[in-house]
Amino acid sequence: MGLGLIGKKLGMSQIFDEHGNVVPVTVIKAGPCYVVQKKTADKEGYNAVQIGFDEVIKVQRLNKPDAGHFKKADVTPTQVLREFKVTPEDLEANEVGAVYSVDIFEPGDFVDVTGTSKGKGFAGVVKRHGFKGAPASRGSHEFFRHGGSIGQNMTPGRTMKGKKMPGHMGSKKITVQNLKIIDVRGDTNLLLVEGAVPGPAKGYVVIRRAVKKLG
Repeated sequence: MGLGLIGKKLGMSQIFDEHGNVVPVTVIKAGPCYVVQKKTADKEGYNAVQIGFDEVIKVQRLNKPDAGHFKKADVTPTQVLREFKVTPEDLEANEVGAVYSVDIFEPGDFVDVTGTSKGKGFAGVVKRHGFKGAPASRGSHEFFRHGGSIGQNMTPGRTMKGKKMPGHMGSKKITVQNLKIIDVRGDTNLLLVEGAVPGPAKGYVVIRRAVKKLG
């Protein structure tokens, strides 16, 4: 396939390059990933390959639809399923049941990593949007971190869409582009990627070849 893998972020570390410089890296366990399903333009309306990652330990706890889905493909049941859109040529090159691992990448390759950012819960405007807040002197009281007024007078007489207000912060899908692969360790299925990637430790991520580097 060569387009990408599903992985699990293990955490951050650092290594030394050939010049003795410290390089911060994120350690990702990527693979083995199993091709579970092929979706075609004739049947589903688009060409894609569905792959799975992180084997299910207690298979007996799968519900019947999921168990049947994996049984039809004759692959090991997995915790996570993701789709990769492909060209018709790549679709033909991938067979259900095929297994991919970190060896599709090499040190020096660039990748885009997609994950879910850490959830921060309900946050106010100072934390969520970086508001300055009200003066802490000159008679202010009980109004230090408030957002202030949110609307206008008769025109337009409503709160505009997109107004920065308190609300749920974090827990969003984020992609960090053009991260360099520093090392590929096939014996342990580990990728060492320069820099930070979204999400907490043990969070799932999708690693794709960098879109802006393909051309």
